[in-house]
Amino acid sequence: MSASRRSGTTDEIGPDEQGPEGPQGSGGPEGPSGSDLLAALLDGMDAALCAFDVDGVVTHWNREAERILGWTAAEAVGRHGFAGWAVRSADAEEVEGRLLSAMHAPGRQVHEFALLTKDGGRVLVRTQSAAVRGPDGKPAGLYCAFSEVHAQIDLERSIALSEALFEDASWGVVLVDADLRPAVVNAHAARALGIGRTSVLGRPLGELLAQGVEELESALTHVLAEGAPPAPAEIWVSVRTPEGEQRRCWRCGFVRLASPLAEEPVPLGVGWLFQDVTEGKQGEQEASLLRFRTNQLHRAARAAAECEDPREAATVHLDFALAGFADHALIDRVAGGAVADGAVTDGPLRLVRVAATPSGAPGPSPLTGQAGLPVRYAEGHPALQCADRIGSVRASVGAVSAEAAREWAIARQWPADSVHALCAVLRSRARTLGVVTFLRGSGRSQFERADAVYAEDVAVRIAAALDLSEVLGRG
Repeated sequence: MSASRRSGTTDEIGPDEQGPEGPQGSGGPEGPSGSDLLAALLDGMDAALCAFDVDGVVTHWNREAERILGWTAAEAVGRHGFAGWAVRSADAEEVEGRLLSAMHAPGRQVHEFALLTKDGGRVLVRTQSAAVRGPDGKPAGLYCAFSEVHAQIDLERSIALSEALFEDASWGVVLVDADLRPAVVNAHAARALGIGRTSVLGRPLGELLAQGVEELESALTHVLAEGAPPAPAEIWVSVRTPEGEQRRCWRCGFVRLASPLAEEPVPLGVGWLFQDVTEGKQGEQEASLLRFRTNQLHRAARAAAECEDPREAATVHLDFALAGFADHALIDRVAGGAVADGAVTDGPLRLVRVAATPSGAPGPSPLTGQAGLPVRYAEGHPALQCADRIGSVRASVGAVSAEAAREWAIARQWPADSVHALCAVLRSRARTLGVVTFLRGSGRSQFERADAVYAEDVAVRIAAALDLSEVLGRG
């Protein structure tokens, strides 16, 4: 406990104190005395503290000072300065001079020097000392708070790290409170969210993100309950921007924050760190998709090479291309034979269905069109446009009702659940042989340019098979 030259207390508590029986220092059942309260406050401090009177005699010594140096309050209080016990004799004059100089200097003074422990060791401490003035304004002594330098440096590093994270970090840092609302946001995170640093504070995450909120809130709740996950998590979100919603992938790390002042861990919230890895993830997905499609083309070529009938080889290419790419596929040939570039035809171009994926249970695409009847495609149909332009054509139903989408597909002679279409022309020996059409349902996204490139690769192989069939007289 704290002690002084007068049985563990001091008469320098304050000018209004009237002793244990007085009104300010009541030692009765009404409450603790002023000296007891002072002793409790000193012993509860996290920093070591000692005090000197005007003559340099130690008047106070708290438990943290005892912990650091090993000297008890009874051993320290009443000694004159640190010489001979807490400081080496060779250093005593310099140390005491630097300490006592604070008695006549304005404000606080900070020093670093080595103190001796009771067992003879040395501890480098950082001190903050300032004068204690009496009622007349003259120095009545001084107090000296000190801590081990490494502990002070650790604290300064923690503070510096915190400030750097919230100012200069190249990734997003957000402190989320126990209610899952942002409490502190750094500049990088604010830019990623598309909102100002102050505007984001205290708002629900659902107001900041268009999609991905449920997954993010689930992760934050898990961290609050269970602690930090062992590895970063990748979360896809949609951020609202002036240009519309943007799909982003954030690699997120989480740490649970607990109060260092509480005896039991009290969660203050979650530290959420994230980095935008959208470009890298998209590159990985594109590379993986390209590898899969290349493997499919390779497997299709090997399987087609074993087919005696070239028309069967064409359906093999169609079936292999369908995996992971579309829900339905059709092959239409030009009625009357292939059309050479620049050739004059009698009437509009007509197409005959050669093969189609089964509409019910999955299986190989059967060959059709033996009767040679043209498909009832209306003028302006995407397949006819594809053959006329000698290039790929994409079409989508757009944002309409389910019934309207069904009518749109049926009107184009496609399966009723089709909402996206991609037509690729079948070309061989500078002639147009027909069109291959890939169709997707509502559960898939619309066809992109990369999809058209893949469809054109498949179309080249199908066209070669159909051209061989024509040469062999099996068309």
